[in-house]
Amino acid sequence: MSNFDDIFEPAPQAEDFDKEAWAAKKKAERDERYATADAIAEEICTDGGKFRDYLDVQAKFHRYSATNALLILHDNKNASKLGDKDFWRDQGVYIKRQEFNRPIKIIESNGEYTRDDGSIGVSYNIKRVYDISQTTARMKAQPPVSHDARALLGALIYKKPVPIQSVDELPNDMGALYDHEQKAIFVCRGMGASDLFYEVSKALAHAELAMTNENYSYSTADFKAHCVSYILCKEFGIETDNLSFSPADFDIPKELSEADPQEIRAELSEIRDTAYDISARMARSLEQNKAPRHTEQER
Repeated sequence: MSNFDDIFEPAPQAEDFDKEAWAAKKKAERDERYATADAIAEEICTDGGKFRDYLDVQAKFHRYSATNALLILHDNKNASKLGDKDFWRDQGVYIKRQEFNRPIKIIESNGEYTRDDGSIGVSYNIKRVYDISQTTARMKAQPPVSHDARALLGALIYKKPVPIQSVDELPNDMGALYDHEQKAIFVCRGMGASDLFYEVSKALAHAELAMTNENYSYSTADFKAHCVSYILCKEFGIETDNLSFSPADFDIPKELSEADPQEIRAELSEIRDTAYDISARMARSLEQNKAPRHTEQER
């Protein structure tokens, strides 16, 4: 005869979830990522070539924070398109087996929470993403970014923060200048499209930085404005070979190279945010000015 007594016995209890151990593990993961970002931040500020590599990554992933751009630079500086495993699965491709344990680990906000004292905090988690090269997707050569020069320059000054005026010449052979006292940008006539984009985007960056910094000064903001312009040039397909970060051109300021990692990341965040704001305005302008699509009348 079968014995059914076990049906009425209490089921064995699963081992209790150790919330503290789980929280400690997650904190250790975040601490490791922040430590890595800090180390890379210090490293790029001692080498103009590495600093440029960082800006290249930030230009490719302009929606990502400066901290995450540093982490991407560390984990895979040649990454071109990122997504988590669910993103890639939705695209009909999968992570290669040999790549599954080699994710790019970024830091992502998990929303707000209320602390014990009633104040509001922001929770962060580690998100594992993979570059397209780590998936089964067929790699296709991406066509270079190309825009009509007039449309691109028009987008650059779309909803400009200060007036812009053309002049015949400026001091020190400058192509464009933001004048903080007059709250205006002056641009030399006769420049080609690429030079005009660099010079005007740099002047616009000065204007944006002045709006968010009470203690703005042209000299202290000039390196950041140069970086903003570089990111925008890279993002919108403007030649950047002549834009360097060497002592002969735009050397990394001593104050930045000697700053602590958190201060460096704060400066990089300001550069990123300024470039992103200008880029977002440009994208809206370019989208609005796209030629309307004409469709044949249904027959």
